Amino acid sequence: MLERLAALLLRVPEDREQLMGVLRQAHERALLDADALSMIEGVLQVSELAARDIMVPRAQMDVIDISQPREVFLPRVIETAHSRFPVVEGDRDNVLGILHAKELLRLYTDERVDVRDLLRPAVFIPESKRLNVLLRDFRGNRVHLAIVVDEYGGTAGLITIEDVLEQIVGDIEDEFDFDEESDHIVPLPPGEHGPRFRVRAITGIRQFNEAVGTHFSDEEFDTVGGLVTEQFGRVPRRGEHVELDGVRFEVLRADARQAQLLLAERLPMPPGEEPEPGTR
Repeated sequence: MLERLAALLLRVPEDREQLMGVLRQAHERALLDADALSMIEGVLQVSELAARDIMVPRAQMDVIDISQPREVFLPRVIETAHSRFPVVEGDRDNVLGILHAKELLRLYTDERVDVRDLLRPAVFIPESKRLNVLLRDFRGNRVHLAIVVDEYGGTAGLITIEDVLEQIVGDIEDEFDFDEESDHIVPLPPGEHGPRFRVRAITGIRQFNEAVGTHFSDEEFDTVGGLVTEQFGRVPRRGEHVELDGVRFEVLRADARQAQLLLAERLPMPPGEEPEPGTR
């Protein structure tokens, strides 16, 4: 009887949603701060996301093509300032390996050095690989970058350990990170219903309309995050979604103060129901 009574009073969560409810109540009672709650939510979410959801798409990968002369690809390496680069030969499906930027110093000191001799093996993973499994593999194998391949074996994109960790702790910026508008909207492989985009919540509505072909009004809100938050009437949580005029917005990353990263997917519109320009 005492055990049953204790179970009724304590009520152990039966699913993930109930667990998150308990954690949010703990936050409201100041037992957890906003950052701790956000990280716990991130840890739970990485098991639901796959590599395709956060990878850098093939078209936006910064690579070294060794079929080009050194004087062609070295300036690009210096400009992007990445620590690691996939090395290809002629085509992005032909990945030869991974080159650490520090190894490039040897190209300046010795012209006889062949880039092929500096390469480390590339790790290839399927688009469907779950982020929690990928993070474990990254740590266990001491790997920081993996090439994501599609079902036909072609290069779909790349993903880094930093990309996965950012799903838990938020953006990790260093002195080489720039807040460029070109990075605010990243095209992703099409989803079940239509084209998909990874969108920073601070993206301007006008920029979003131009990139995605929508007609959201910017009279009330300047950013996509503001538009989405207004639909919830509160700060949305990770995993929540809302549909607005043929676009499904899912919250990929958020803390207790604001949404940070969204997944936008165009939905098929019924004939004759396309929104007029200037409407929301």
